[in-house]
Amino acid sequence: QVHVVESGGGLVQAGGSLRLSCAASGSIWSIKAMGWHRQAPGKQRELVAHITSGGVTNYADAVKGRFTISIDNAKNTVYLQMSSPQPEDTAVYYCNVEFDLDHHRYLEVWGQGTQVTVSS
Repeated sequence: QVHVVESGGGLVQAGGSLRLSCAASGSIWSIKAMGWHRQAPGKQRELVAHITSGGVTNYADAVKGRFTISIDNAKNTVYLQMSSPQPEDTAVYYCNVEFDLDHHRYLEVWGQGTQVTVSS
């Protein structure tokens, strides 16, 4: 059984910092990449950041320069360091994991999300 669980969400003041964690467990496949998306009420889910197991990163323009994604392959864990969060960053943050089936196929699994609320 594969489990993907986010943690670290909560209330933070604008200009503060917060670190989200996402751990994948119970998998029989190696991880190709992990990432974060977010969804505010009434809005579409959007990419926040993405990182491959090799450390190649991509960021949404809205968070580039403020958020940092990192991966610990040994722990099958991805982190999102949120620096200087702003109220517009308030959303449910979802972790996704891409398991490597072969060099052209992958299985994507999503966590249940963690709420991040940024107060002004």
